[in-house]
Amino acid sequence: MALSQRLDLRQTQSLVMTPQLQQAIKLLQLSNIELSDFVDREIEQNPLLERDGGPGEGGDGGGDAAGDGRGEPGVVDLAAPEERQPPITDGRTRDTVEMTASETMGSASDAPLDTDFENVYSDDRFSDGTDGSSDVYGSWQERGGRGGFEDDDSNLEATLTGQKSLRDHLTEQLKIDLPDLGDQLIGLALIDMLDEAGWITGLEIDGLAAQLGCEPARVERVLAACQRFDPPGIFARSLKECLAIQLREKNRFDPAMEALLDHLELLAARNLPALMKVCGVDAEDIADMVSEIRKLNPKPALSFDHTPAQLVTPDILMRANPGGGWLIDLNPDTLPRVLVDHRYFARISGTARNKADKEYITERFQSANWLVKSLHQRATTILKVASEIIRQQDAFFIHGVSHLKPLILRDIAEAIGMHESTVSRVTTNKFMATPRGVFELKYFFTSAIQGADGQAAHSAEAVRYRIKAMIDAEKPEDVLSDDKIVEILRGEGIDIARRTVAKYREAMRIPSSVQRRRAKMSRM
Repeated sequence: MALSQRLDLRQTQSLVMTPQLQQAIKLLQLSNIELSDFVDREIEQNPLLERDGGPGEGGDGGGDAAGDGRGEPGVVDLAAPEERQPPITDGRTRDTVEMTASETMGSASDAPLDTDFENVYSDDRFSDGTDGSSDVYGSWQERGGRGGFEDDDSNLEATLTGQKSLRDHLTEQLKIDLPDLGDQLIGLALIDMLDEAGWITGLEIDGLAAQLGCEPARVERVLAACQRFDPPGIFARSLKECLAIQLREKNRFDPAMEALLDHLELLAARNLPALMKVCGVDAEDIADMVSEIRKLNPKPALSFDHTPAQLVTPDILMRANPGGGWLIDLNPDTLPRVLVDHRYFARISGTARNKADKEYITERFQSANWLVKSLHQRATTILKVASEIIRQQDAFFIHGVSHLKPLILRDIAEAIGMHESTVSRVTTNKFMATPRGVFELKYFFTSAIQGADGQAAHSAEAVRYRIKAMIDAEKPEDVLSDDKIVEILRGEGIDIARRTVAKYREAMRIPSSVQRRRAKMSRM
């Protein structure tokens, strides 16, 4: 076959994602912290963008940009083409948070952010499912995205008092109990080797002595002194040693207790007859010894863990409507206040001297407009998805987790006319404050377990909750086996296999029925 060159014309269709569309999709899946960082970087790179501090932060949103003499900035109208200036009704320009109010969010023809930007954005107002007339989810629009959830500027983390760390606590004792500087150096090395539980795992006395240039006996002596420090059990090299240190502190370390510590695996299995045999005690003594063990702390260092919990800032705020249904708001604290300075653009574009400068200014202006538009579409899309989740999981918010419905991304996507991947991006790293707590939007998506006799499917999360509730309520003389739990659930219309019950039980770290029975009987 001869090889030759030829020229052909072909027509093909392909999906091309523009940089602007890629940016909009990227914004959709960012958390509120990541979004704030992204906007800050864009402001640094684009002279036509700036943050609006708002009335409470040194400006009224309508004055000159601080320190640059640009003049009064304008704001791109988020609900209209870029050429329209936003209406000013109160003598000042408005930022992106105010642009999400009902009068500027746009009509039903505006589309929330989706991968093709062609989905029709239907009415944001939902009914309660009875007569189709009551307005359940209109709070965010009616109150301009601001009212209803007032919050002050107080910072809870700023009220935390300083706590002494474990290292400081041990160092103070080291200086008092071991005045020799050489011993203190060894003690500091041992402190640095502590893990989160307060143990020194994998300690090699000879290796540490060689590293510090001292005798192994000296390291052993310093370690023994450190093991007398507070909290009791610190500097242990194993669980047995940790418990033994605390028992010596209480003067309860006798031969019988030592034998018990040598057979902790029998204690974990609740094999009390075997423990009585190896310890040489009767049932009453073994019960007292087990009670003493339960009072000990196997991880003494955790009492000094004063790391404050990181607070989650919800993206969506939800509360009950006094008239029935629910009210939903986007949290204004998570919406960046971004301004596009039209006056400064007009000023510098008129003074541009060459083509390159004009192209740069035009590109920056278009980029700024697109960012503001993308932020608006992101807010609209999050609100639309969250509203549909609330509508479909209404029973959960009223009655609790036992009424959580099985839900998948496709259910929401089909209900609001979006692509499934868009819903997935919206529900990633987005949190909603509800009357039942703060939940990630992903929490409301659970797999379904088929109902018995063709009945309605049940949420896997609700079934797990039911299993835990049954186990918590069981009596020592009537511990439920996995087969018994399956029988009860099937009687309630839940078709579930025994291995599924075992899987859910193990995921919740609930012991088997045999282990639970031994544990309950040992407490009697």
